[in-house]
Amino acid sequence: MGGTAAPTSTASVADSRQVFHLKEVTKRWAGENGFVLTVPELTIHLGEKVALVGFSGCGKSTLLDLLAMVLRPNSATVFAFFAGQKERLDVIEAWRRKKLDTLAYARMLHMGYVLQTGGLLPFLSVRDNIGLSRQGLGLPVQDAVEEVADRLGIGRHLEKFPSQLSVGERQRVAIARAMAHEPSVVIADEPTASLDPINAEEIMVLFTRLTDEYGVTLVVATHEWDRVDELGFRRVNFKLEQDATHGTVRATVSG
Repeated sequence: MGGTAAPTSTASVADSRQVFHLKEVTKRWAGENGFVLTVPELTIHLGEKVALVGFSGCGKSTLLDLLAMVLRPNSATVFAFFAGQKERLDVIEAWRRKKLDTLAYARMLHMGYVLQTGGLLPFLSVRDNIGLSRQGLGLPVQDAVEEVADRLGIGRHLEKFPSQLSVGERQRVAIARAMAHEPSVVIADEPTASLDPINAEEIMVLFTRLTDEYGVTLVVATHEWDRVDELGFRRVNFKLEQDATHGTVRATVSG
């Protein structure tokens, strides 16, 4: 591959502390051709880089949404999110008791999310888009925004609007917004799918280098298997089976 060279050091080897622990988690989609995602057991540690790899429709986005606590599982023996040094959030219990504010606050404080299309607000400047995650928490904005923008090579674009940027630059802004409030976890759904190969590689190298430096857990959904292997991600795979009688697709997570 061309473009920026991958980092040679593992600046943040995964911490022994858990961030997520899932056991016997299931999500079902009803319908004529139903879909069932099963997670027998999955543990993700602080500072780890994890790639959910597989073809379209295998359940990657469903698992991301479960981890992001925006999608309620149908059942779970264990679904724990370790939000801070000593905080353990029982996610399945929060869903059962309809503690949506608790889930929302944990997301806002401890998570960043990067959409495939960036999801920037077109009426806000780059500076204000990046600062949203800090403003929502009442944190100082200016210095942190400028620092993360400079690290991602977009410092000179802070006063521009998304429409004035290239696709690759907009995705860098989306990454900066997800990182600006220094979350424990960043979740990214196909963050380079809309980019050409050279831009995709450059942005993934910058993204992983930044999360390594910040000690952030990074979970990405991707079909670019070679790239995540080169960047030191742990793979999480999806095994697909189809029920011959009912046509239900069953995806089982492993890794």
